[in-house]
Amino acid sequence: MCGPTRNVPEKSSCDKDVILNILSVLTDLLSLGTGRRIHYVISKGGSEALLQALATAARTEPPDHGTLLPLLRLLARVGQRDRKFGLKVQKAEATDIILSLTRRNLGHHLHLTHCLWVLRVCASNVTTGTMLGINGAMELLFKVITPYSKRHIRTVRAAIGALAALLKSKSNSRRAVNRGYLGELLRLYQDWHRNDVSNNCIYIRRGFLLCLKYITNIQLGRETFLGSRGMEILFTSVQDCLSCKSLDPIITTATHILRKCYPKEHLPLVTVRSSYSFPLPGNVKTEPLCEGSEGDSESEGEEEAETEQDNEDVESKEEDYDLETDVNKLRSRPVLDRPEEDLGQYEALCAELSQNFQELEFESEEKKSLEERTESLPSAPSHFIPSATFMKHPNCRWRNQSVTEMGPNPGEQDFKVPLQSCRKKEEYRWDKNDEKRDIAEEAQDKDFCEEEDPARSQVFALYPLPKDAAWYKKMFYPHCEVSINPSPEGRLESSDIVRNLLQKHRGDIPFHSPHFCAARAKSLKSIPGYRDLAFPDFWGHQPPPYSKPVLERKNGVQRDKVLDDVRRLIQPGDVIGRTVFDLDDPSSHLSPGAPGCLTFFSKFESGNLRKAIQVREFEYDLIMNADVNSSQHHQWFYFEVCDMRSAVPYRFNIINCEKFNSQFNYGMQLVMYSVKEAFQGRPRWIRAGQEICYYKNHYRCSAAAGGGVRGRFYYTLTFSIRFPHKDDVCYLAYHYPYTYSTMMSHLDVLEQTRNRKKVYWRQQTLCQTLGGNPCPLLTITAMPESKNRDDLEQFCNRPYVFLTARVHPGESNASWVMKGTLEFLVSTDPIAELLRKCFIFKIVPMLNPDGVINGNHRCSLSGDDLNRQWLTPSSQLHPTIYHTKGLLYYLCSIGRAPLVFCDYHGHSQKKNVFLYGCSIKETLWQAGCMVDTAVVTEDVGYRTLPKILDKVAPAFVMNSCSFLVEKSRASTARVVVWKEMGVLRSYTMESTYCSCSHGLYRGLQLGTQELEEMGSKFCLGLLILHLKSLPCSKELMAQAALLLDLEEEITDRAQRRCSNSSLESDDEPPCAEEIDYDTASSSDGEEEFSELDQEIQECLSWVEGETEDEGATTGQTCSSRALRGLYISSQPAPNSAALPLGSTALGLYSGFEGSPV
Repeated sequence: MCGPTRNVPEKSSCDKDVILNILSVLTDLLSLGTGRRIHYVISKGGSEALLQALATAARTEPPDHGTLLPLLRLLARVGQRDRKFGLKVQKAEATDIILSLTRRNLGHHLHLTHCLWVLRVCASNVTTGTMLGINGAMELLFKVITPYSKRHIRTVRAAIGALAALLKSKSNSRRAVNRGYLGELLRLYQDWHRNDVSNNCIYIRRGFLLCLKYITNIQLGRETFLGSRGMEILFTSVQDCLSCKSLDPIITTATHILRKCYPKEHLPLVTVRSSYSFPLPGNVKTEPLCEGSEGDSESEGEEEAETEQDNEDVESKEEDYDLETDVNKLRSRPVLDRPEEDLGQYEALCAELSQNFQELEFESEEKKSLEERTESLPSAPSHFIPSATFMKHPNCRWRNQSVTEMGPNPGEQDFKVPLQSCRKKEEYRWDKNDEKRDIAEEAQDKDFCEEEDPARSQVFALYPLPKDAAWYKKMFYPHCEVSINPSPEGRLESSDIVRNLLQKHRGDIPFHSPHFCAARAKSLKSIPGYRDLAFPDFWGHQPPPYSKPVLERKNGVQRDKVLDDVRRLIQPGDVIGRTVFDLDDPSSHLSPGAPGCLTFFSKFESGNLRKAIQVREFEYDLIMNADVNSSQHHQWFYFEVCDMRSAVPYRFNIINCEKFNSQFNYGMQLVMYSVKEAFQGRPRWIRAGQEICYYKNHYRCSAAAGGGVRGRFYYTLTFSIRFPHKDDVCYLAYHYPYTYSTMMSHLDVLEQTRNRKKVYWRQQTLCQTLGGNPCPLLTITAMPESKNRDDLEQFCNRPYVFLTARVHPGESNASWVMKGTLEFLVSTDPIAELLRKCFIFKIVPMLNPDGVINGNHRCSLSGDDLNRQWLTPSSQLHPTIYHTKGLLYYLCSIGRAPLVFCDYHGHSQKKNVFLYGCSIKETLWQAGCMVDTAVVTEDVGYRTLPKILDKVAPAFVMNSCSFLVEKSRASTARVVVWKEMGVLRSYTMESTYCSCSHGLYRGLQLGTQELEEMGSKFCLGLLILHLKSLPCSKELMAQAALLLDLEEEITDRAQRRCSNSSLESDDEPPCAEEIDYDTASSSDGEEEFSELDQEIQECLSWVEGETEDEGATTGQTCSSRALRGLYISSQPAPNSAALPLGSTALGLYSGFEGSPV
């Protein structure tokens, strides 16, 4: 009896030693290495075992703190990485235990700190945190959190961390507001901010801000915050912190709160619907359906997820849910969407199949009249296909060594140049004595300047040329300035403008004719009835001889811009708030502006600026116009500005952008065109703008203003511009503009300059658009060698390639790529000649002329995204899609389905140029479906063309390509042509607005030359595809082999000069500052882990030997030993994959499983 009794204390002492040894071993193991060890412990029931041990230790009287403290530290370390820890705490009924331990240790700060760590981890689970809040946890914490003091710093910090975790629960936040805790938190924050002059308590100050951040996630919290002057308090404190880099965590969190709590407003518009409307045929309503029922953005502070509808913009994590996994749907061939007899009308669009050479020379009446009015222009220059050999190393930034900003080498002679540099000898200064206009220009000018028909309601003028600008009078009318008489509308007569401008224009921009462009602009039909022609369209664009690198993002630029916005609310004294341009008020742009105020204008083709408000002397808020018959799709902008000062930084804020992300945050710049620069011999769009950033603002769209679309968020694109000249006229645009008139005049020039003996060119009208503009269809191939039967048969039997572009008006880069394709196809390049002999090209260069003309970003006049109408297009509402699809159906019906179909697009959120294709197997594999290869067979030929382009095109990246079929893309051209027409190689080609992530153009913003080069390289890829995929004659193979060997040698030599990584880098590399798009994010993730780990490690070092000085030194947030511990903990241990824990020791806790690693 006595023996066992005497052994009980010894046994208890032995158990305690074992427990302490286990806790010590676990502490050592989990303090070092990576998080894999902690996750392994969690997977083996470690959290449950530790909670069970805590319950046992807490029942011991008196409490054994020698066991409790290491146990609490382990619970804090493990619990924060256990996603189900809150549920496990509830299951173990440990919430009351943790609260009880906290209350019992209020007088002992070391023990209390450990309890607060565990309380913080438990509260991270919203349900558990709510239970803790109901049981008085917040009241308990406010007993610990005190005004500024140098005593018990660690305890106060732990209490604030626990309070912040509790406030993630909305019910706790509501309770905190109702009990007046928000005002108390503001007072405590002010007190600590004011007294922490040495910045030793940064974590405590930031902890108060985190509490405010979570409270203001609810509407009641934001309202109370505003009523408590929280905006003023935080704004003032941030100003005090800006000069200290170490205070960035405080600045970032405070800025986040300021953005979120900025009073929400509607855009300063009567309605967000477009200023332009178009009556649709029949009884179709012009009010578009809402694109999603979104809740009230103000309800409980929950901001709805963004609905992103960018063409092919699907994040990888979303793709898996959007993938089409029904094999029957993937393999099905839908029935014809129209009567088969209707396809006969498209026979007239395929006259090349008639085998009648006389008909091949048919010219439309429009073209005949054009030739009657003009002489033939010089033939298209002979040039090689563009290749990297004509580019210097990208670090040098210059494309052509012979070209400088001052002009070419005086001794330079004419020579064959690549298409990307195709131009006459480039000169930047002209001599009036050398100005000559050829006969064709004189004839066209004479015709153009004749008196217009009185019945014609539109009189075209060249805008902008302010009548009081002395420089433009001197330039246009050096001998007769007094005779200038402006029209009543403030415009000069078109004949005077054009005549004088054409005298100044040298005509040295390849494939551009000002008078052709002006003539085409006169005939277009627009909703506003445009009477003005933008100067860049008329004068033309000559690419700069250098590539501009991506803009390096200045650290803190987004934060500074947000604080400037907040200053408007806090300090409105310098806010002007004057409307200086309003598309809804026609008189606004006719009346003279205030002195020193910029003048804006956008009523020209492709122009998009709805309203301009002068905020401060050199700052303007700009609002874009929505797409016609829509209240959405704000991205594209193109407007004119004048009356500026030189070398003064003007800030522009476009405040109604809709996309949640933008390449503007990753080095992309807008483009600018200066009229004065053009007159000085540099007529070009250039990348411009500094301090560029893109972030969510405080504007929202109400249901009434948005036509039923509620809760839509807006984003601000802000940038600064220093204009190069005083009183200049400049144009700013989202990307290099390419208008309908520019395209049509370009086609006119190409037709006139082609070699008629070698190039078969047929331009027809596919259909009339909804707005009454002709949609051109081109047929390009090689003329037959002769009229004999064999040559004509070879001519007719060439396989088809079908190309389309610009279905989305805002994707102007697609038109520049198409321009490169067209110019190469009609050139005298040997590869182009060979390519024309291999294929018949059917090309629709602009599928949405109306959208382009009227300044839309995505839709047509019907308010529909035409690239979502391919399944069942309407002949009335979507005529270009309806008839393009009909032509494809016709080709398929006669057994001439295209070998390749490609739709040219632009991508706003990714870098590089790449293809989207279609593959059943890849879609099923990506979705995780089992693929029976015996049942699902597929030709992998769809990968051939992108692999070729990856080799020959510097801007193309195979790793960016995707061949998945998504449900949301079922009605796009790519998927419909693949599924309904059976075209294996059906693609969407996406071109970035920004830059490339690898290769020759890595780190460089793509300009028009690189985009045109991509268009010509696509042609080269088609030739190689033909040689790989189709039977060819020996003569053709030999000729192609010789040309392609030369091309490959040139390309390889150039690419060896640059560091070309075969792997694609991240699409969006980290910026100098963290970019915060969402103002309501409450996930701090790994940052919270590392912060709590640092607290625990710091305290552990203190327990092991450091004595807490109750004086000033306790304010330090991180000792050198703690830093060394954090460094060690970040290094992987050699044997971190295994836990050397014996099963016997682990067996003391039933929660652990005894299985080995």
